[in-house]
Parts: sequence; structure tokens; C-alpha cells
Amino acid sequence: MEHKIIIQNLIETENLARLIIKHLSIPNVITLSGDLGAGKTTFVKGCLRALNYQGRVLSPTFNILKCYFDITPHIYHIDAYRLEDNKHDLGLEEYIEGDGLCFIEWPSFIADIIPSKHLEIYIKILDENRREFLLIDPNDFYQDLFQELINNGL
Repeated sequence: MEHKIIIQNLIETENLARLIIKHLSIPNVITLSGDLGAGKTTFVKGCLRALNYQGRVLSPTFNILKCYFDITPHIYHIDAYRLEDNKHDLGLEEYIEGDGLCFIEWPSFIADIIPSKHLEIYIKILDENRREFLLIDPNDFYQDLFQELINNGL
């Protein structure tokens, strides 16, 4: 199952994040793909804001992993971009299969450790503000989410 949404601005990105976050159970994995600057980290920030997190949200590009333990559920934000040629065991499975929600940017670089139950989000830059979000549910785990998107005209 897949669903495409055109987002006009940051506020709509945050609204989409709020809608999606309420349909996620623990543990859960959301993969985020798209060009540099497409809005992957911005989407994660929207999800954190939906959970009332007020701290700074930065891309984990250089750290590979950022953990947010001071909110419920815990959030694990992985940026696998720098792992393309690095196949060392970093223990990321503990976070991916852990006690929270795991957002993975550049998932193709660690595809072998992503569980079958996950939501794929592809973000495409349309222009300076607009983005196309393509949500893919490869195993039909998110039917309620997709129905709510349709019901809300998204």
C-alpha cells in the first residue's frame, strides 16, 4: 500500500508528522529517503514536537545516532549516510528493535538490519518549500494510518 501527499510548507510537514506519530506503536521503524535537504530531519523534528519535545533536534549525520530518552516513547534517530562503505557492527539493532520509535535516514545503507514491520517515507523536493511525501507500507501494517490520511483529504 502506498500514499502520496504534497506538502506546501513546514507547518504542513509538522501536521503530517503529528498524524503519523499517533499511529505508531513501540517498537517501530520509520525509514526516510530523499535527496540532501529534502526534509528528512525536519520530519523527525516534527515527530518530536508532536511528542512535546522542546529541545534542539539536529541531524545525526556525524554521530550516526541521536537518542532522545527524556520523552515517551524514546526516539532513536539514525543517519546511515556515512555507513555506505562501513559494514562494521555498530550495535544499531539494539535501537532499531528497542523500546522506542526509530527513524532511519538513508536506510539503503543498512537495509539488512531493518525489520519487515516498518513505514517507508520518500521525500522529493518539488521547489523551495514544497515536498512530495510518498508513504509506503510494504506489509500492510499501517492501514489505519492510510485510512486517516484519506479521510483527512491528504
